[in-house]
Amino acid sequence: MGDMSSGSEHSQEIEAQYRAAEAELLQRWPETRIEPSLDRITAIMDVLGEPQRAYPSIHITGTNGKTSTARMADALLRELNLRTGRTTSPHLAEIRERICVDGEPISRERFTEVYRELLPYAELVDARQPFPLSFFEMTTAMAYAAFSEAPVDVAVIEVGLGGTWDSTNVIDAQVAVVTPISLDHTHLLGDNVRDIAEEKAGIIKPGAVAVLAQQPVDAAEVLIRRASEVGATVAREGLEFGVVERQLAVGGQQLTIKGLSQEYTDLYLPLHGAHQAGNAACAIAAVEAFLGAGQGGGTLDPDVVRAAFAKVSSPGRLEVIRHNPAVILDAAHNPGGAAATAQAISEEFTFEHLVGVFAAMKDKDVRAVLEAFEPVVDEIVVTRNSTLRSMPVEELAALAEDVFGEDRVIAVERLDDAIDHALALAEAGVPDPSLGGAGVLVTGSVVTAGDAGRLLRG
Repeated sequence: MGDMSSGSEHSQEIEAQYRAAEAELLQRWPETRIEPSLDRITAIMDVLGEPQRAYPSIHITGTNGKTSTARMADALLRELNLRTGRTTSPHLAEIRERICVDGEPISRERFTEVYRELLPYAELVDARQPFPLSFFEMTTAMAYAAFSEAPVDVAVIEVGLGGTWDSTNVIDAQVAVVTPISLDHTHLLGDNVRDIAEEKAGIIKPGAVAVLAQQPVDAAEVLIRRASEVGATVAREGLEFGVVERQLAVGGQQLTIKGLSQEYTDLYLPLHGAHQAGNAACAIAAVEAFLGAGQGGGTLDPDVVRAAFAKVSSPGRLEVIRHNPAVILDAAHNPGGAAATAQAISEEFTFEHLVGVFAAMKDKDVRAVLEAFEPVVDEIVVTRNSTLRSMPVEELAALAEDVFGEDRVIAVERLDDAIDHALALAEAGVPDPSLGGAGVLVTGSVVTAGDAGRLLRG
């Protein structure tokens, strides 16, 4: 018995240390506060001996689809028996999701260990710089160090925000991916797609391959100009690669994708939405480019692609986590993401009655997000998520009533109560709930999707 209790004491100790590291990290500047400079991240990389140069990398920016594309590229690389590192943000449920090795978040124990290893170096940099390392700079540095120590064969790196000044941009990735650009973070990146593209183009490095998803014309011009200035090769969705055919399938879709080196048929992807097919095409092109497509290499075995995609998941992206009534979690938080989600719901789900549960950040274009969801949602329960940035419920209700009309909006202060309320409304809206047709969509923010996942997964 003694052994068992010491084991649980050990795990409690690990948990306590992990929570302490997380609390210390969260005391640093938040992700939403940007001071455009690579000085601090460059300084900590220097004192750590530049761990980010220890492995090649694929760098991913864009407005929507970054995390899903990163997860698919990671799955393809792992199917090739390569050891991968992956960093994505923000996290859904736990901070350690930001640092994955071999497709899994590093353990709580390892996360704490990496944090403690880096802390003295961080304190050294903090003392020398006008501003201390931010939360995001610190977790990025931890990821780069953890990947070097693993060691990984390749890292898949998702930009936090923008590109040029993003702290992930201390790597020289041989493949830069730009997923679809639309408006988001306009107060930080500019209020038109051209300005946003200028910022994101900064991840395209000399001699790299730039894999570009379909873009608004203004954004495409900026990205192609940058690629030509730095001597990068361009691969454009719809020209050099793309989705050839897409059919709905149970729990996802069946795809034919034209890659940079060949066509891949009969790919089952257990994710919903035309946007995920586009993300899949970008992931294939990125991995082909990484393997040397265009330079005599880069062919993927179609069976490898099939095996990798069949196992892909993208939590919080049109993720069905319950049935009867169906509960779907989606991290859409800007107009582009919301439009893609709304389109997928209308095309791929047959709800007779769909109730939205919605909580958003107050610095987002919340009205435009609500407008995107209005045609597919019968009623909407507005609430708040667990962050201080969450829009107050009264303010959100007023916006929602403008968009949906008063009789379709219910305001509920707490997320758990809001979900319960929505489930009851969904069931009441169909003649026989046991036959399906009733659904709840929880959306508006990555945090909202993450909070709901914690509540519902139990």
